[in-house]
Amino acid sequence: MIDRSHIGREFGAHTADIEKGRLRFFAKATGETNPIYFDEEAAKAAGLPTLPAPPTFLFSMDMEVPDPFEILSVMDVDLGKILHGTQEFNYFKDVYAGDRISFKSEITDIFDKKGGALEFIVKKTEATNQHGDLVAEMTRTIVVRNG
Repeated sequence: MIDRSHIGREFGAHTADIEKGRLRFFAKATGETNPIYFDEEAAKAAGLPTLPAPPTFLFSMDMEVPDPFEILSVMDVDLGKILHGTQEFNYFKDVYAGDRISFKSEITDIFDKKGGALEFIVKKTEATNQHGDLVAEMTRTIVVRNG
């Protein structure tokens, strides 16, 4: 069983610069076809200041840390036993190329089902921009298969 004392544990904040090339690459990789994600002139014609971040892009930026699985190693969870459970996003402000986004994460819950055969780790991440504005909250649930 995962030690429930990890609930409330915070993980070191990190910052990522949002670059045009990364936005275009992510949009292409996720099958986006709207030109506002590729062409800066199309974005400006749509009333945007520059290329916007596609949906779910911030999740990939949150993973760009030296050890993206630190939360699991701290809890002594075997990577071979995990599954991606859920991913939720709440957006408050748009993110654009040129923004600098800071990420701060916390374990908000750990619970089990099926008599402990499955354990769930809930990680909440807040993303703020260079002005200190909350731009998004992301909640990820990781499933750990036991036994």
